Amino acid sequence: MADQHSRFNSRRAFLKGIGACIAIPTMESLIPRNAAGMSTVNEVLATTATGAPLRTAFLSFPNGAIPESWWPKAAGANFELSPTLKPLENLKDSIQVLRGLTNHSADPGRDGGGDHARGNSTLLTGVRIKKSSTHIKAGISIDQLIANRIGHLSRFPSLELASDPTRYHSGCDSGYSCAYQFNISWKSESTPTATENNPRLVFERLFGAGNPQDRLKNLKSRRAQQNSILDFVLEDAKSLQRKLQSTDQQKLEEYLTGVRELESRIQRAEKFPDPELPSVATPTGIPHSHQEYVQLMYELSALAFETDSTRVLSLMLGHDGDNRSYDFIGIPEGHHDLSHHQNKSDRIEKIKKIDHWYVEQFAKFLERLNSKKDVDGNTLLHNSTIMFASGNADGNRHTHTDLPVILAGGGGGNLTTGRYVNHDDKPLSNLFLAMAENVGLKDVEQFGDSTGRIANV
Repeated sequence: MADQHSRFNSRRAFLKGIGACIAIPTMESLIPRNAAGMSTVNEVLATTATGAPLRTAFLSFPNGAIPESWWPKAAGANFELSPTLKPLENLKDSIQVLRGLTNHSADPGRDGGGDHARGNSTLLTGVRIKKSSTHIKAGISIDQLIANRIGHLSRFPSLELASDPTRYHSGCDSGYSCAYQFNISWKSESTPTATENNPRLVFERLFGAGNPQDRLKNLKSRRAQQNSILDFVLEDAKSLQRKLQSTDQQKLEEYLTGVRELESRIQRAEKFPDPELPSVATPTGIPHSHQEYVQLMYELSALAFETDSTRVLSLMLGHDGDNRSYDFIGIPEGHHDLSHHQNKSDRIEKIKKIDHWYVEQFAKFLERLNSKKDVDGNTLLHNSTIMFASGNADGNRHTHTDLPVILAGGGGGNLTTGRYVNHDDKPLSNLFLAMAENVGLKDVEQFGDSTGRIANV
């Protein structure tokens, strides 16, 4: 009995047992039997009442949305999804459409132009930025505030991802530093949290072995031999599989198959030539197809949650002001240019189609989380709180009231899903206070421009 306890007393011990080479999903066989009843700080923070990890994510899409196609017609539980939100039909019971949330810290005031820089950089901070190209002053973002308190519970305190290869160092929005326009996550008022936009490097972070030197050694070896990184640990995983409960054996097998398929997709994507962007350095591993790019980053985000590699994640799907074309859905014009539609119907219809596409990709991410069982028998989506939003509301007018916001997931059973709620001009930061409280940070009473915790979530 003692020997069995020493092998299975914690998931951390299991990871060490296979050399910490590969992240694995949370499994019932590896959770202490009294996990749900523990009252230590570790169990209270970012943990559901059933003892499962409680995950929080912040996802941003660029350039706002067409309001009349975004908002449902009637509030309440029996709401009908709007045309733009139709891809979420099968997930209607797992989401809240939140209206009336504002970010006045992004308003022009006396600073004039620069709504893209302000919308992006203040989305998760609620703090007005200093208009300067050299002197950065913003505020800590909510994801980093949460990560500072719960980061010790997982391998990575937080992950900051982007499906956006664009990074400029000068000439950004209306006299603002480029740091503002290309970051939503901030460690402090002067330090943005660097995003990882290369799917290959995200994959290596999740599945690399040991310390950075070891991971580099294994990476070189894998590339030299043209083998999957999983080959380094597959035999250990198969050996351990025999010691798991039957349901966990199947779960591990499905997981390993999924990870191998994902790496194969990344390898295929790497074979495409880099996009022809002379002024932008595109790292190896970024797919030529933006659709494949976004899908890969979503899948890696799902894996990070499934393996409890982190409980805090941000994903920037594109920087505000992004002028990418969407020719893969029949729209060759630039997104930002179209967003200034000047009420021209043909341009509005194209923006609606782009908005719909972003919601469609988001829905696929939620469907994946909803298809995976967590350690407590609930789904990963049930045990997550995921905000999907844009720093601009109406891209044509650069407004920051009635931001397009969806809150997905059950928050471990604490959130009321399946409804459309109008919060009537409340700071978005009020929602962040509620999200922080849900992961156990009950002492956070003020954040950004908050005026109080939103109770109705």
